[in-house]
This record gives sequence, structure tokens and C-alpha cells, in this order.
Amino acid sequence: MRALRILLVLLVVVGGLFVAVDRAAVYYAESEAEDRVSISGGAGTTEIAIKGFPFLTQLAASELDRVDITLTDMKTEAAGRAIRVGEVRARLHDVKLGSGYSTATAARATGTAVVSYEDLTAAAEDGVTVAYGGDGKVKVTGSVTVLGTPVSRSVLSTVTRVDGRTIEVRADEVPGEGIPGIERLVRSRTDFEGEVDGLPKGLELRQVQVTENGLEIELNGSDVSLTG
Repeated sequence: MRALRILLVLLVVVGGLFVAVDRAAVYYAESEAEDRVSISGGAGTTEIAIKGFPFLTQLAASELDRVDITLTDMKTEAAGRAIRVGEVRARLHDVKLGSGYSTATAARATGTAVVSYEDLTAAAEDGVTVAYGGDGKVKVTGSVTVLGTPVSRSVLSTVTRVDGRTIEVRADEVPGEGIPGIERLVRSRTDFEGEVDGLPKGLELRQVQVTENGLEIELNGSDVSLTG
């Protein structure tokens, strides 16, 4: 009986040591991965969380069940102008590690990206502001010159996904519609289309939702590369 108790204690100790070593290995791997993730344009901070237990057996097989990645202050471009993406959160599944763990590719991934109205305004043309318009719309305000007089106009616009990299903002109605030249003039300031570059390779835009805090962009992809 005493021998059995000693054996149980040893098993608990060994199990505890294995868990401690496994968690330490995860922490080290996450830190190394954060330094190696390559994002076009760069990100302010990168946080990586490797899920699943035990980690060491996943590492030995060079395949991780799930990796969560959070990018903040990501710098990218839209329509040739610099734009800041406040936060990108992605969940990657079945991540295969390359030789020497120098590459990492996820079989599939989902996530969200958030772009504030302040950052949209900063990326818009000079004199154009973008704000929440209520009821799933954005309000775009811009100035045009009519007969030598500057005129400011605000319109409610719909945001749509054009393709895996492009979103479009287009006014539902334009003040002065029907007056020759006015609609074209106003739309030249309030309507725009932008291709968002800089997301991890393989990750694409799937849906755009207009919220009070900004645009929430649903992301989805396959064969997503984290290292260039």
C-alpha cells in the first residue's frame, strides 16, 4: 500500500513536471513566433497564442492544432493611401511548420479586422470625413465647388465588399441629383473604392459590417501564410 502511494506521488510529480515543461515550451514558441510573423507594412504589436495540449507532441509532428493571432495598429494601404487597421484577430487551424520552423501555413483561418472612422477619414481624400450614419450606414461629408462657391454636402452611404481585397463606399442618394454635373461632382468626393493590402497571404475579406465604432470586416481564408 505504501509503495502504491509512493508510485502515485511520483506520477503526480512527473505529470506536473511534464505540464510545466510543456507550458514553458509554449511560452517560448509564442515569443519566437511573434518575432517571425511577417506582415506587409508591419503591425504595432503581434500577439500569438498556441492552443492545444500537449504542445510538445504537436511540435514533434510539426503541426499545431490551432493558433490565435492578434495584430494591432497594422499599417496597410487602400486606394494608394496609407490606412491604419486598429485590430486584426485571426484563428488559424491545422498550422503546418516548415523545416527548422522557419515557415508556418494554416490550412484554414477565420477572423475579423476593425477600422475606425477616424482612420477611414485619415485615409480619405483631403477635406472628406467619414462617420457613423446610423442603421448600418456611414456618413460621408465632402466639399465641392459649384460656380466658384465651396459647398459642403453629407450623404449616407452603403459599404459593400467588391471582392476578397476590395471594399466600396457609395452614396445611396446625392443632394442635387438630376442637376447636370452635380451628382458626378458630389460623388467624386463621397464615393470611393479601396483595395486593402497587407493582410496575411491567403486571408481575404468576406463581409463588411458597419457599426458605431467603425467597420468590422469578416476575414476567411485557406493556406494562410504567417511568414512572408
